[in-house]
Amino acid sequence: MKILITGITGLIGSYLAREFQDLGEIHGLKRPESQTRLLGDLEDKITWHEGDINDYQSLEDAFEEMDMIIHAAGLVSFSPKDKERLLKINCEGSANVVNVMLEKGIKKIIHISSVAALGRTPDQNVIDENHKWVDSPWNTPYAISKYLGELEIWRGVQEGLEALVVNPSILLAKEKDQRSSTAIYNYVQKENPFYPKGSLNYIDIRDAAKLTYLLYKESQWNERFILNNKSIPYQHFFESLAKVMGKKAPKIAVNGTLINLAMAWNNFSRLFGKKSILNKQTAMLAQLPIEFNNAKISRAIDFKYTPLEETLQWAVNEK
Repeated sequence: MKILITGITGLIGSYLAREFQDLGEIHGLKRPESQTRLLGDLEDKITWHEGDINDYQSLEDAFEEMDMIIHAAGLVSFSPKDKERLLKINCEGSANVVNVMLEKGIKKIIHISSVAALGRTPDQNVIDENHKWVDSPWNTPYAISKYLGELEIWRGVQEGLEALVVNPSILLAKEKDQRSSTAIYNYVQKENPFYPKGSLNYIDIRDAAKLTYLLYKESQWNERFILNNKSIPYQHFFESLAKVMGKKAPKIAVNGTLINLAMAWNNFSRLFGKKSILNKQTAMLAQLPIEFNNAKISRAIDFKYTPLEETLQWAVNEK
């Protein structure tokens, strides 16, 4: 079996490569400037194809003779300045992947989306896979781009593809990986004093990759699944992380005024990505007590999630 992974040099892509490597040949799509250090010793076992999901010709070359595509490539940013790039990469790039698959007769795709693609509304605190997308000030440009990207995958299903879509929440990985989702460790490391009043939805990145593999083994085609361990208050999460790091936990709750938000979020906004900037949307999001319900995947897979303390001990350990 030949499996090609887009975004294989990224955080979730590298863990998926490890999970799926025993199924057959792992092929990776890589831009010339991409670093491969997250793959470690797995790098030499991958068949590499130079290309980009926004380069149609390179996809045609890379997808030749593939049996399945794992589409993990994407841009994470909450900066309004990146709106067009988000649509270009997360939406148009996904459309290119689908179109080349249809052209090449490749039937199976695993699409790594995000809980952001489910949308958020101020009157609904618990969201599951059936949540209906509506236009809302709570939907960031990133969320919109992931939602539209998912629509391209489902369009492919209507045209004959079999798709498994997973929507992970915040992926807790190694602090040393230095990706946007690991910025949350830096926030506590610097002993910033503020915490938002909302909830954090999280999952150990190893659990997310394992669950994706198990869903594949269970042939859960043409389904979508939220990948989320728990939803806990930011305050409790920061306290747990600070304890593991031996640091002072944030003690001051951010209130609703924009002045105090601006003061607190000058650093905190970076929790939402390397290119994140302080804006009204990111401020509102972290104040919301939202839970992404994982009941559907619990019915499909008998799985024991990694406890938070164990994840954090692993994440901040240098080994």
